[in-house]
Amino acid sequence: MNKRYWWIVITYILIHLSGIIGIPLLMGLGFTDINQMVAWWTIISFVIGLLIILLLLLPERGSSPHPNMRVTSKGHATKWAIIGVFLAFIAQYIAILIETYALGIDPGSENTQEILEIVRMMPFFAIIVALIGPILEEIVFRKVIFGALYKRMNFFFSALISALIFAVVHLDFEHLLVYMAVGFVFSYLYVKTGRIIVPILAHVAMNAYAVLMQVVLGDRLEDMQRQLEQMQGFIGGLFL
Repeated sequence: MNKRYWWIVITYILIHLSGIIGIPLLMGLGFTDINQMVAWWTIISFVIGLLIILLLLLPERGSSPHPNMRVTSKGHATKWAIIGVFLAFIAQYIAILIETYALGIDPGSENTQEILEIVRMMPFFAIIVALIGPILEEIVFRKVIFGALYKRMNFFFSALISALIFAVVHLDFEHLLVYMAVGFVFSYLYVKTGRIIVPILAHVAMNAYAVLMQVVLGDRLEDMQRQLEQMQGFIGGLFL
């Protein structure tokens, strides 16, 4: 990797370690709720980190993204951005089936639920989950790490190694296969189009869907289910 890419990786690491300083700083400013402090500092550090990383990428503007990739047309990229969303969901679903029925792992992810719980308490945190987080991860894990590996080895091993790193960083070791599956798809989309925006859009769509279904519509779906159960009970009572 060139020096700018190393600085991008270092910036990403510092984003995640910055809470060591940031949380006490917010406490000194009068914050008392730990969840609020985590949410606010995550937003601050992620936004600053993204701006730094985008500045580091400015010299590449308009240049070829990778010697082993060809930048396709905008129409082709748009088509694969849409297809990529479905491919990512399919890969995730297959990985969950393997984990559940072959490995005996419960499909629920504590890591995901903890993040979504913060979104439920503080809806503004959704900007990190659904937008800034995916952008950062695709730049770091696909453009930088996968890109560096792809210069030295074939696609399969480059995607496999970068997907494994992507999975490990999420610290959800029970569901490594799920993270690796979607990471593999994102690498494929990057190579297929030569445009990092394509896996970014697919990643954003997946995370936004999770927020929408489990946070925004979660309570409404539960209410609808309870109403249906009450209606079934009422209708069943008429025939007793």
